Amino acid sequence: MPELPEVETVKNGLAPFMDGATITRVVLNRENLRFPFPDNFKSLLEGQQIGQLRRRAKYLIIPLTSGTHMLAHLGMSGSFKINAELVEGAARKFVPLSQEKHDHVILEIAHPQKGRVDIIYNDPRRFGYMDLFEDEAQSPHFANMGPEPLGNQFSAQHLADRFLNKKTPIKSALLDQRNVAGLGNIYVCEALFIAKIDPRRSVGTLVKADGGPKKALELLAPTIVHVLNEAIAAGGSTLKDFKHANGELGYFQHRFKAYGREGERCLSPGCKGEIARIVQSGRSTFYCPSCQT
Repeated sequence: MPELPEVETVKNGLAPFMDGATITRVVLNRENLRFPFPDNFKSLLEGQQIGQLRRRAKYLIIPLTSGTHMLAHLGMSGSFKINAELVEGAARKFVPLSQEKHDHVILEIAHPQKGRVDIIYNDPRRFGYMDLFEDEAQSPHFANMGPEPLGNQFSAQHLADRFLNKKTPIKSALLDQRNVAGLGNIYVCEALFIAKIDPRRSVGTLVKADGGPKKALELLAPTIVHVLNEAIAAGGSTLKDFKHANGELGYFQHRFKAYGREGERCLSPGCKGEIARIVQSGRSTFYCPSCQT
């Protein structure tokens, strides 16, 4: 499933074609994705100007001038394609793409600089979904959601406040969206490996008696930020179905230090261990038993 860096990459790819554009027509090629489309989904989108695209956790948010926000979750295999091809001649002519199998939603938009653009949502497995909401604070999608790891509210002290006197394994705690928004399995494994923290370690052991973060937690917080920023710069990780809005693939998977490397040599300098795999809360965890403590 696409994680925070992948959704951020998709947002960055779509923004130049969508920010400030007007939705002129919505084509729905089926009645539902993972869930049914909201009532009046098509009519509530058509004619609306798009504000500045943003991301919250693993959601893409498209704000509209009506005050309504369109929300999109990519699920396991969802992706957006952009068709803005213009044939230059006596007049500018838009050339529509032939619809492909699993092209479920098409937003036809008019951009003030780019002209006609089609934003096409394709999803073979249909685990993705779309919704509309008015107020983020009232939306069930964001209920009790923690701070963004790339935002100012995220810090080692925030984690210490959440982890004080808790016995939850650190890997599970970081995947809990109530603690931090948008973290997923891949990047938690990578961050814990770099910070040299055993994924099974109880979070309470990372907090001092006075409630402050211990050194390991002080290292972990900026490590999470670094790993996410590095993944965004690399265009995310291409595992199975994920690709960018322009059809290109991400490359961060070539930099994995722990994830997916079961049985391979640990890449930490001086460590002679090898990467192991365990299962935590139904998810695969990759770590080095020799140097993660």
